Amino acid sequence: MAEKFNAVKGTKDILPDDSSRWQTLEQTTHEFMNRWGYGEIRTPAFERTELFTRSVGEESDIVSKQMYTFLDQSETSITLKPELTAPVMRAYLEHNLDRGGALTKLYYIDALFRQERPQKGRLRQFHQFGAEAVGSPYPEQDVEIIALAFSLMEAMGVANPLLQLNSIGSRECRQRFRNALVEFLAPHSGDLSETSRQRLETNPLRILDTKDEGERAILKDAPRILDFLDDTDREHYEAVKVGLDTLGISYEQNDLLVRGLDYYSQTTFEITSDALGAQNALCGGGRYDDLLEELGGKPTPAVGFAAGMERILLAIPEESAADSVETLKVFVITAGEKAGTAVMKTTMNLRANGIPADFDTLNRSVKAQMREANRQDATHIVVIGEEELASGTCQVKDLATGKQQSVPFKELFKHLTSV
Repeated sequence: MAEKFNAVKGTKDILPDDSSRWQTLEQTTHEFMNRWGYGEIRTPAFERTELFTRSVGEESDIVSKQMYTFLDQSETSITLKPELTAPVMRAYLEHNLDRGGALTKLYYIDALFRQERPQKGRLRQFHQFGAEAVGSPYPEQDVEIIALAFSLMEAMGVANPLLQLNSIGSRECRQRFRNALVEFLAPHSGDLSETSRQRLETNPLRILDTKDEGERAILKDAPRILDFLDDTDREHYEAVKVGLDTLGISYEQNDLLVRGLDYYSQTTFEITSDALGAQNALCGGGRYDDLLEELGGKPTPAVGFAAGMERILLAIPEESAADSVETLKVFVITAGEKAGTAVMKTTMNLRANGIPADFDTLNRSVKAQMREANRQDATHIVVIGEEELASGTCQVKDLATGKQQSVPFKELFKHLTSV
């Protein structure tokens, strides 16, 4: 017997029973982004490795531990996308998208790849949607991005989303804070995990993201990055908070929120849900005014966010996310050998007019076809047999009410869309 293949560890098939929930999330994302003036961008599945080492940071967990990197046949180092902001900014520069106006607003829905330990809501191939606004240095743009992310969480059915907010200031502010943090943590190094001791040498701000309760207790007395902001950064952050207050979006100050990627500056934020346990982040983002210059462009302010779709689905009640994109579903039943052509033609006509419809291709009995209609959660059945062919009508039954009536073929579409 031939070997049976299974999905690679850390990957997951999305089966038909689940795909309607994904479609709902995707459709909501497309509708919101279009309404808010963001245009969709799609970038390749892989990029040159240097794009990520330069932008995300060589000492970040993503670059040092998690990337799927390989040499192609031309000996070029290639990496499957582990995050989306850097590829989008590469495309922004390559295609001179700034020529379209002073502000460029982009969004995406895409698959990403990180070789990390698989767990609930965290896979090695996972999916995100997100948005990037490029060109505005002003706090109003931060507020709009945060409001967009928060509104999407609410529209998708996430119960009680919590917005956590912080500012990590400019590069100079972060360097001063880094020095103070290292000085504070050095006497505690014996109480830190091996991972945190390594980070103390290479990327100490990442220690602030620890989930270890002992380390979090130590960090309660650590310096706060807000105390190291200069006047410009402080004014920017205060304006962001005023903007959120104006929109009625509540938030929680989180002094430990620094984000794990090197390119962030000033505003950082996360949206969390208590439905996910310890790994509770659904969405994260912030400002990254230095990234485009790091990638070879001119200094350009930008702010954005990305949200994990697998995690959002875990945080949404199934009955909320599983609402079908279509509310009408018709199953056309063949009642007699001579009706087969008419059944197929009727089904195709319904589909062509935007009505989800299906029919039996297994030559099953009427009773078996009825069971199939129920299995597919059909809202209506249309029965066509020899009598219906002779009279030019079909029998239409509403499966919710049980009401059945005879409808002329030429009026079937109008009847179904008026019920």
